[in-house]
Amino acid sequence: MVRRKIPGSRGGGRNGYEVGYCKPPTHSQFQPGRSGNPAGRRKGLRNLATDVKRMLATTVKVKESGRTRTLSTQETALRVLREKALGGDPRALDLILGLAGHLNTDGLEIGAAQALPADDQAILAAHVAKFAPAATTPPDESSDDPALKRGARSDKKKAPK
Repeated sequence: MVRRKIPGSRGGGRNGYEVGYCKPPTHSQFQPGRSGNPAGRRKGLRNLATDVKRMLATTVKVKESGRTRTLSTQETALRVLREKALGGDPRALDLILGLAGHLNTDGLEIGAAQALPADDQAILAAHVAKFAPAATTPPDESSDDPALKRGARSDKKKAPK
């Protein structure tokens, strides 16, 4: 196969550069300092997270008690959510309680639980002593308690009517 020279290529004899597979002519190679993708992503292009943060930080004018106040969009949205929750909207209530549980870390700063007074400990000990044996032993079928008899199943088959 005969190689033919591409007109306009500055290869071949100069600098020992031969045009061929994966060796483009020097005039069509990327120029130094020029991008290979001039229409590519712009510098400083924002993603969704930065757009959301920027949008929530923008200010909104709100009329409150007859006067106009400037608040962030985030604070305004939380106020609307609070008003809906106080009005009885269950979805808004779930959302605001979820946010509060997720973001409130005040309980973590309290530290160890406080010790109970002696009389409270005595009440709890009496309660445990009264109900702990009943929880570990199965209910007696010969008991006179009607609540236990009502839910108890018998091994005997009922006669058909």
